[in-house]
Order: sequence, then C-alpha cells, then structure tokens
Amino acid sequence: MAAMREATAEWVLMHEHPFSIVEEEGFNLMQKRGMPEWQRINRTMNKNDCTSVYEREKTKLKNQLKKVKKISLTTDLWKSKNQKNEYMVVTGHWIDSNWRLQKRVLNFLHVPPPRRGIQIADAIFKCLTDWGIESKIYTISVDNASNNDSALRCLKDIFSRNKCLLAKGKLFHVRCCAHILNLMVQDGLSRIKEIVDTIRDSVEFINKTDGRRLQFAEIVRQLQLPEKMLIYDCKTRWNSTYEMLTCALKFQDVFPRYRDREPNYDFCPTTEDWEKVSKVCNILKTFWTATHVISGSDYPTANLYLNEVCRIKVLLDSKVDDEDDFVRSMVQKMKLKFDKYWGECNLLMSIAAILDPRCKMRVINYCFPLLYPPHEVQSNIGKVRQALYDLYDEYVEIHVSGQSGSSSQLLIGSDHPTKSSSSASSSVSHVSGMSEFLTHIATVESVQPVKNELDTYFEDGLLTAADDSTIDIVNLDALKWWKDTTKYKILPKMAADILAIPISTVASEATFSAGTRIGVVSYTG
Repeated sequence: MAAMREATAEWVLMHEHPFSIVEEEGFNLMQKRGMPEWQRINRTMNKNDCTSVYEREKTKLKNQLKKVKKISLTTDLWKSKNQKNEYMVVTGHWIDSNWRLQKRVLNFLHVPPPRRGIQIADAIFKCLTDWGIESKIYTISVDNASNNDSALRCLKDIFSRNKCLLAKGKLFHVRCCAHILNLMVQDGLSRIKEIVDTIRDSVEFINKTDGRRLQFAEIVRQLQLPEKMLIYDCKTRWNSTYEMLTCALKFQDVFPRYRDREPNYDFCPTTEDWEKVSKVCNILKTFWTATHVISGSDYPTANLYLNEVCRIKVLLDSKVDDEDDFVRSMVQKMKLKFDKYWGECNLLMSIAAILDPRCKMRVINYCFPLLYPPHEVQSNIGKVRQALYDLYDEYVEIHVSGQSGSSSQLLIGSDHPTKSSSSASSSVSHVSGMSEFLTHIATVESVQPVKNELDTYFEDGLLTAADDSTIDIVNLDALKWWKDTTKYKILPKMAADILAIPISTVASEATFSAGTRIGVVSYTG
C-alpha cells in the first residue's frame, strides 16, 4: 500500500492532477480491482505524499549537484492570470560525469511587486544557497529587462567578492538571444500590425464552423492548391505568427473567392496587403531559421549561435538601403535593435564558436568583418583571443591545484606509519624523503603542459569530413567530439563548461507550459 501511495503521488505530479482526484469513486474502484488491499486516501494524505516525493527527489538532486563543478542558470518571470501572482523559475544547466547536458528546475519563486533588481537577486541567491551551489555558478542567462540587468550586477558583485567567477565575470551575464530576436522581429511586424490582425481574424472566422471550413476547402480544391488548411498563431510568439502568415500567403487567391460566397466575411486582405506580408516573410525567414537553431528542442550547445547572428546582420545590411521604402524603413528599425544588443563584441558567443573544432579562430576571422565596422574588427578579435587565453590559464591553474592536492594526499597516505614506543605518539606518521621529492616533482611537472593546449588546438587545423568519413560534419555534436578526444587534458573541461552555457532562456520559459514541460522531463530522464 505504501508503494502504491507513492506511485499515486508520482502520477498526480507527472500529470498535474488535483490532489482531490484520489477521492473520486472511479479511481478507487480501479485501484481496488487491481489491488484488493487498496485503502482509500484523501486529498490531504495525497498532498503529503506528493511533498514526500518532492523532498526525496530534491535530496537526490542535491547529492548529484555536489559532484558538479560549474553550473549555469537560466531564469524567467511569468505572471499567473488567475492568481495575479508573478513567479520566477530558476533552471540549472551542467555537464554530468558522462558528458551529457543536464538541466533541472531548481525552484519556482514567488516574487512580489515591485520586483526590483535587488529583490530578484536576493531570490536567486537564496535559491542557490538552499541547493549549496552558490560557489559553483558560471553564468546566468536572462532576458533584456532593466530589472534583470540590475539583479545581475548585484549578483556579480557578490560572486566576485567570493572569487567564484571565472574570466573575471566577463561571461557571467548572458543576454537571451531568443529574446533579442523577438524584440527585433516585433519591430518589423509592427509595420503590418493591421494586416496581421486582418489575417488572424480571417483564420478565426473560417475555422469557426465546419461549414465555413468545407466551403474554403472546396475553393482550395478547385484551384488545385497543395495546401489543405489555415493555421492559427499564438499572439505572443512571433515565430508562430510568421508561420500563420506564410501559410496564409499560399491561400491568397482563395480569400477573395471565399468572400464572394460568404456574405458575412469582410476581413479579406487586399493585394497590397499580401505584397507587404510577402516582403516581411522574406526577411523574417532568416530570423525563423535562427530561432529554430537557438531554441531547438534538441537543446543546442553554445557554439551554434555566432553564425546565425552573423547571417541576420548580413541580411539587415543588405536591406537597409533597399529601394523599396516599406522594406527600408522596416529594416532600419530592426537594425537599430540589433546594434543596441549585438553592437559590442559578444565574448561568450565567440569563444563557444571557437571551441567548435570545425571553426576555431577562422570563425571570428570570417564573422567579425561582417558584424563590426572595419576599424573595430582587429580590436574585437584581439579581445576574444585574449579572453580565451586568460580563461584557459584559469583552467590550467585549477587543474594544477587539483593535481597537486591529490598527489600530495596520495603520496603521504601511501607511506606506512612508523609507530613510536610511546603510546602518546603511536598514531603519528612520518613522511619519507622520497615522498617529499615525488610530491615536489608532481607539483612542478604539472604546473604547465609542455605546450599550451590552445596553441596545439589551433595548429591542428579545422576538422573536416575528410578527417573521418564517418563524421556528419554539418550536424557535428561538438560536445561529443570533446568528450571523445584524447589529445588534450585541460581544454575539454573548459569546452564542456562553455558549450553547456545556455544563450537562451527558453529552457526556463518553457517550464511554465505544461505541454512543453513533458519534453523537458523526458530529456533529463
């Protein structure tokens, strides 16, 4: 019965059932048929069982986190319409001992108004101390709200005082790429807001009844169009709106014919409307592709972002002086937003791309002339290179101190103690001269590898399909490549930490949706 109560609690938590479901007659009949010894439980007992499951899982996760050296966080705020409360979710991301990307929701926090930066910082820090990971934080990814900027300045100051941050905290604050893309695209879509509303109203009107759908489908059949149906969008997600518009474009010849048959339909977009929609969709296609890379369901690693950002910049530059007034004014507005957030060199995005064996330093040599003015290119390349080497030196220092400690402990511990005739000193052990010498050698020899691993990595050239015909070079898993390489000792640890950093808060945002949360659970096991 105890095992069944625990299984029931897990079932309630997994599917978000109300605690009272265990009091339903049908549930108890089913349980009794499967197990005659079943005893009824009430909602209070079920709630207590669910709390016990939570505490058990939290203890397991705490034990896992003790073994983790570096953890990156994503956090996002969400407002409940029913309760009128605002919650913050904190999600941890790390590489486990088997080199698998892991992510876990660490807490849902109620953050009362006015939700200033200091309140957000306090809530996050309290969560971290509760989990015992306040000295392990590498980066925090947030969207671009001003209170988040203030919160991270506060947290950076705290962690810097405790000397917890690598790279002097230069990588600590990660701005959500998906949010920046959303801000840019919303500026573009605002130029056709009324047209978008018209198309949305059309889709809603036609899909409202079976009769309207059938009539629309009949016209589609007569025109021999391959597409079958219109799709709705989610108003708050621009990529969903883009998909609605691209779908509706394929039916633009159907709408006027439908209007002729349906007297109550008066939302029909004009030919000029469709031309504008087509121009917008042509520009947003690059953004849509980038969003799928940045927010993909396969949990993309940080090395994939720089090239996508570069493609967007090239697109905007190519359209900023377009002869079409509509396109030109839209793109100029979007480019202002791009320059606001990506006008300065993004160290994390660049370092992660360099640690992709297909790219190395070539990627910034290629992208930076496209991203920055000519007089800033070499300066930014120098910044990235210096930050990369400084970061590597810190990992060398960590590696050396770890080796020295373990070597000393091993050598001293292996020496058999010599017992004195005095009972008071019978437990004292003596270190031999050889042990001292070997400890010294272990420390000195490990201070620096014979050759800087970064230099070796760059000298080896780029990874190509010709190096190994079994490699899918286009879809290479950079993290797996670093896991499998045996040439380096220190660089793989650094690459794993960098590649695990989320450059999007999608992982945290998705937690507020029951539909997407199932995917998160299945990924993390």
